[in-house]
Amino acid sequence: MNEKLYEGKAKIIYTTDKPEILLAHYKDDATAFNAQKRGQIAGKGQINCTVSTHLFKLLEQQGIRTHLIEQTAPDKMLVRRVQIVPIEVVVRNIAAGSLCKQTGLPEGKILPKPLVEFYYKNDALGDPLLTSDRILVMEIATPEQIAQLKSLSLEVNRILSEFFNQCGITLVDFKLEFGLDETQQILLADEISPDTCRLWNQSETDSQKRVMDKDRFRRDLGNVENAYQQVLERVLAQTSTN
Repeated sequence: MNEKLYEGKAKIIYTTDKPEILLAHYKDDATAFNAQKRGQIAGKGQINCTVSTHLFKLLEQQGIRTHLIEQTAPDKMLVRRVQIVPIEVVVRNIAAGSLCKQTGLPEGKILPKPLVEFYYKNDALGDPLLTSDRILVMEIATPEQIAQLKSLSLEVNRILSEFFNQCGITLVDFKLEFGLDETQQILLADEISPDTCRLWNQSETDSQKRVMDKDRFRRDLGNVENAYQQVLERVLAQTSTN
């Protein structure tokens, strides 16, 4: 009998008969603005689980270790148990979202090089932006781990940017989470999906119509399910040709 271990905003994690393996169930629940806005996106759980599975496999083929074992149902995957590092790593290629609000950069400005940011994974504190020195003072990662998180995230960005470009999609920015396995090795965890990435349709020039990610839910742009479905279809089509 699977026992619920943890329920987050987008997934429920269950135990399995093997202590080192967990079952992740992707939900249709949608949240934004630190869960101040809540709703449902029909089929989101299945789409995000399937997209994440394919992207994790793509990254594994390129030498990035992930927690994925296998997808067992449209909205479920078996994953390796890891101790999540309480740092959300955000990689930005184009100015959007909070970067524009905090810096005054115009949305859509292409950054001279990818920007890597660290945020404290803590809802009660509002997931604040962290400096490397703050991370060390808080003792949530070592200098070596900080360097590894950055280098891994940049490599993930390189691989995914190229892949999404082949899908006719621009990878604007995205959030990653990592965990430590039983040998203290860093694995890519959580998910990679329209929930955690900003994705713009390259065939659309309209700033609202091009959005293919959770910003459609955040900003009440409508057609959220259709946008997620389009991402899934393009990922599946491109994966089959690679």
